[in-house]
Amino acid sequence: MNMEMERRTVKDHLVLAKDVAELMVDLAYAAVFFDDEDLAREVFRLEHEIGEVINELRMICLIAARTREDAEGLAGVLALAASIETIADSAEEVARVVVKDLGVPRQLREDLRHAAEVVTRLRIQPENEIEGSPLRDIALPARTGMWLIAIRRDIQWIFGPGGDEILQEGDVIFLQGPPEGVDRVREMAGMEALEPRPPMDAPVLSKLDRAVDLVVELKNTSEIAVGLAYSAILLRDRKLAAEVSVIEEASDELYHDLEGWVLRAASEVADPDDLRGLIHISAASERIVDAAKSMTRLIEVDELPHPIIAQALAEADEIVVEAIVTQGSDAADQKLGELRLHTETGMEVLAIQRGPRWVYRPRATRTLVAGDRLLAIGPEEGAAMLRDLCGDRRPEGEEGWFEPEEGEEG
Repeated sequence: MNMEMERRTVKDHLVLAKDVAELMVDLAYAAVFFDDEDLAREVFRLEHEIGEVINELRMICLIAARTREDAEGLAGVLALAASIETIADSAEEVARVVVKDLGVPRQLREDLRHAAEVVTRLRIQPENEIEGSPLRDIALPARTGMWLIAIRRDIQWIFGPGGDEILQEGDVIFLQGPPEGVDRVREMAGMEALEPRPPMDAPVLSKLDRAVDLVVELKNTSEIAVGLAYSAILLRDRKLAAEVSVIEEASDELYHDLEGWVLRAASEVADPDDLRGLIHISAASERIVDAAKSMTRLIEVDELPHPIIAQALAEADEIVVEAIVTQGSDAADQKLGELRLHTETGMEVLAIQRGPRWVYRPRATRTLVAGDRLLAIGPEEGAAMLRDLCGDRRPEGEEGWFEPEEGEEG
């Protein structure tokens, strides 16, 4: 086996591990939301699969490291693989809440409807827009912001469907994405939009409500931390890596607060054992944030990360992209909510840099101005759409997308 083949094999294994770990997290939270043991057990199966992928990756790295220089370069690859493995293990812990029936309060499932990304389940009706064509042609992520994570066809399950998969009438599909994307995908599947819920007076929060809110906040925090960590590595941005450290410290505080509120909430429930799931899910989310922080150590040292890492991050199902807002572009002087970037392009804005200051998880009311640097994650086809909206005309290779060096396999 020559070095070029080994390098491609390392990259391919790293891409697969990243994609499988992210699918596991999505399926695990879907299992909690729908109280679906089939989804939870698929997470266990995928955990076994990713274990084999990472073990093989380690062996390939050992074979490829013929010199000390090779070993030093590939050490970063192994470190990233270890962090991805931690994320996969954490997803398994979330799924275990369903299989072991550790207790998930009704309030948590209600609050997950209002998380940064929600899970929805629907059946494709006889009159629809999406059956009969490959998923890559339908481009659900770019058109709706929703990612298809699983299909149930009669008694058959298809998890993490690829671009060649063709949807059929009667399929039950599970998707994840922004709340505003749900109605759009329902209409494409031939279903009516959901009736808006009437506004309610703000209730007095109970101790359990406060605990549940913190669980959802930890889930959202873990997702943003991983996205920013991948961004920091791909863009080789140490300041962005420092933002991940700030998020990691904040998640520690959230988890400590959560423990206190769960203890206080014990007096409000018939059986305190029903609260175990909250702590279990929160601990898993906190470990995901820790894994994100571990990833950023790759760029906190003097040596640059191995180029295979950049290649892998650029070829995963979801890619990281940056876009600079230019004067006169469609995005300039517009609020994020008005642009509907997530549902119009499939790209989720993770952070905005304005001058020396970073704002992560920006609100829909934030107005973009010329010079803002957006970091986003989503499907490859959505990246070009985002950059076009921002008026960013830089050639590929100068905007954070990895461009392989001459002679390398991209």
